[in-house]
Amino acid sequence: MKSLAKLLLVAAAVSALFPGQTASAQDRYPSKPIRLIVPFPPGGTTDIVARVVAEKMGGVLGQAVVVDNRGGAGGAIGAEAIAKAAPDGYTIGMATVSTHAINPALKQNLPYDAIKDFTPITKLVAVHNVMSVNASVKAGDMKQFVALAAGQPGKVTFASPGNGSLGHMMGELFKVASRTDLLHVPYKGAGPALNDVLGGQVDVLFDNLPSSLAHIQSGKLRALAVAGPARSEALPDVPTFAELGLPEVNDAAWFGIVAPAGLPAPLVTQLNDATAKVLALPEVKDRLRQLGAIPVGNSASKFGAEIRAEIEKNRRLARDANIRIE
Repeated sequence: MKSLAKLLLVAAAVSALFPGQTASAQDRYPSKPIRLIVPFPPGGTTDIVARVVAEKMGGVLGQAVVVDNRGGAGGAIGAEAIAKAAPDGYTIGMATVSTHAINPALKQNLPYDAIKDFTPITKLVAVHNVMSVNASVKAGDMKQFVALAAGQPGKVTFASPGNGSLGHMMGELFKVASRTDLLHVPYKGAGPALNDVLGGQVDVLFDNLPSSLAHIQSGKLRALAVAGPARSEALPDVPTFAELGLPEVNDAAWFGIVAPAGLPAPLVTQLNDATAKVLALPEVKDRLRQLGAIPVGNSASKFGAEIRAEIEKNRRLARDANIRIE
């Protein structure tokens, strides 16, 4: 008995001196798979970028990062699911211009607060946006398209990933800037919108470049303009909206990772470090650039500041262009 007591005392002393050496797997993060909520259906840019990052992020963290698509309401359904999850690091999600800037700027009854209900982790990538038309549309460039649309007010249709989405905002801004009247056709994500433009049911698509690029390169879609500070390396012959005299439509998009509000600082750091390692991998850089996305990676605090600035910018744009979403 005395020997057992001595052993227990020694064990307790060792545990006190080296607590990390005796912690169970459950005390270490992550000890189980992590869910990455994508607030749009499969097939769109948010989903594509999320899957490229999640595949490698799981290897860095030592646990699988599982993509969970929650589309609908311009990303609001998925964003709400992220906001309402437990802040334990096992549910994180994709944040986009739509979910964390346009929705807050346009929608009065949004079921989440884009600032208070989330913990920023990092901005993953910046991407060009693109305006493209079905190959059958009789417009070889922007000048021809504007003339075509101006001659048929309300008859030329444009698809977007949903009411209040980035694509919707681009379309509305384009209408104001070009003085044309296009008919908006909202979908539940970029994938379904893209499919109907490819099928010819809708004429025009305002989208992020990665999800449209392959179809532009194949000739099924015709790109008329890209939105960004310069032309896209993937489409060097396609002018920017600014070059065409439409600077109001020339903002690029971004995609990042957020967690529910209240995520402990050590987990924020760990997730930020993990994504930085993923974005530094040559194969990830190459894959994202092939998609037309530019790897970024920044601090949680800088990403949070960018989200706040983006909300204010979109509020000004919505007010100036008189854009409202019910």
